[in-house]
Amino acid sequence: MQVLQPAGWASPKGYSNGIAASGRQVFVAGQIGWDAECRIVSDDFAAQARQALENTVAVLREAGAGPQHIVRMTWYVTDKHEYSAASREIGAAYKDVIGKHYPAMTLVQVADLLEPGAKVEIESTAVVPD
Repeated sequence: MQVLQPAGWASPKGYSNGIAASGRQVFVAGQIGWDAECRIVSDDFAAQARQALENTVAVLREAGAGPQHIVRMTWYVTDKHEYSAASREIGAAYKDVIGKHYPAMTLVQVADLLEPGAKVEIESTAVVPD
């Protein structure tokens, strides 16, 4: 896996501008902040983000992958201001669950998510080296 950082660009904080990788691709559907019983774990944004990240890692584990194999994440949030207000807690959750691995990421505010009460959904792609 190679982090792609164009010369002269400022270093991004909490993500990479690009990743090059080869190997077995693993696609993780959007994960939300619910538990194995499909219950939203909390109304708290950061708690939902932590659970969505934990769910992502659980799906990766099924493919013999881990967080270090993630090359791309797309975060869908229902309120960018709520996301920003919880950024410290989200960052702590990210480091606890994913570690200090920062794939290419995009964050998009959406009008709503399919599941009632969901505030964040995270879709990921991982590449496991051959």
